[in-house]
Amino acid sequence: MLNNIFDTHSHYDDEKFSPDRDELLSALPNRGVSFAVSCGCDIESSKFNKDLAEKYDYIYFAAGFHPENLEGFSLNDIKEIEKLARHEKCVAIGEIGLDYHWMSSTKEKQKEFFRAQIELAKRLDMPVIVHDREAHGDTLEILRETKPRGVLHCFSGSKESAREIISFGMYIGLNGVATFKNARKSLEVLHEIPLDRLVLETDCPYLAPEPYRGRRNDSSYIEFIAERLSAEIGITAQELLDITHENAKRLYNMV
Repeated sequence: MLNNIFDTHSHYDDEKFSPDRDELLSALPNRGVSFAVSCGCDIESSKFNKDLAEKYDYIYFAAGFHPENLEGFSLNDIKEIEKLARHEKCVAIGEIGLDYHWMSSTKEKQKEFFRAQIELAKRLDMPVIVHDREAHGDTLEILRETKPRGVLHCFSGSKESAREIISFGMYIGLNGVATFKNARKSLEVLHEIPLDRLVLETDCPYLAPEPYRGRRNDSSYIEFIAERLSAEIGITAQELLDITHENAKRLYNMV
């Protein structure tokens, strides 16, 4: 069994885990999982993940407003995220960013929240976890302006975008998408990422890797991602897990 799995992006507050959440989270350390970061999307989910982090030693959390979760909130509500971010087991502001697919809020509102939360992270000397869906140009523009520390999660951009993000000193997160049959783009980007800037994630309960695509995902499935990516770059899956484990600890200031 592979070990040293660090899942840098999960959502264990999601209702898909409600039937057996405690049973699953109690079992994951025996399946090779050493750490998992459960990411907030608004105040309620960030608080839920704080409670999980207090209950399970290996779980940490991130607090933030996801671009799909801004309706009914104002920039003043970021004060609640700041309170949560000061918790000893909060390791990042996230997940934050831009989503032009669902457009649950206007581009202007999304950009306001993105910038304001980056400012919060910089004030607290914390990394950010960035969501970018169909908004590559605006995401890069804001990152160029603000230059935060952090990670571009579930990376779906070009090789050129990957190079620029790495030049900012940020990390890139790859997940189960890299195991899909149409994953050529993810594998091309992999070759552009220095090994010390790569982290692994699930985005669970979503994006389960092959051979479990379409099922509920969890952190133990990172072994399948590691096997696919390591074969692509010519190292063992365990070597990749060891490297990305150390990368994630640096990303989240856990070293």
